[in-house]
Amino acid sequence: MLAFLTAFAVVFLVELPDKTMVATLVLTTRYRAWPVFVGVVVAFAVQTVVGAAFGTAITLLPDRLVAGVVAVLFLVGAFLLLKEGFSKEEDSADEAGARADVPFWRAALTSFGVLFAAEWGDASQLATAGITARYGAPLAVGLGAWLALVAVAGLAVLVGRKLAGRLPTHWIQRVAGAVFAVFGVIALTQVF
Repeated sequence: MLAFLTAFAVVFLVELPDKTMVATLVLTTRYRAWPVFVGVVVAFAVQTVVGAAFGTAITLLPDRLVAGVVAVLFLVGAFLLLKEGFSKEEDSADEAGARADVPFWRAALTSFGVLFAAEWGDASQLATAGITARYGAPLAVGLGAWLALVAVAGLAVLVGRKLAGRLPTHWIQRVAGAVFAVFGVIALTQVF
């Protein structure tokens, strides 16, 4: 249960300010909400399986090496989040025009493709791999991570651009980066 809760909390925190949420917001302004949500949720499922599988493979290594790999995964995630959180660029979501009147599956496949590509090597995938390696519970971690991604996608779809305008994105990225850095340092202490 701890692995599930850890995965859910970490991935949820990491994804709130992430490009994934912004992409979902933008897609929702262009297409109907339901096909966007379906496409995004399926993309998240595939990416979560990949992250959990990678984390499972890591558990086959010696404990000290696993701690080192976990530390590197979290520290890379921390770097990426902090870099984005302290970037000078302003957050900008595309201004939405009218929603496109396209078939359900076309909107769903477009949403799948955008999010599937965006999630490769993303902080949430690194977190999923690292937490799986730490706890050795790929099903619990995968389910927790996927449900966190679904929750964030649901928020993005339901609240739309209003949510993006009210969240202090850079602040959340900085907090998530600091959390990742702490996890990385804790894992490093287990190496030595």
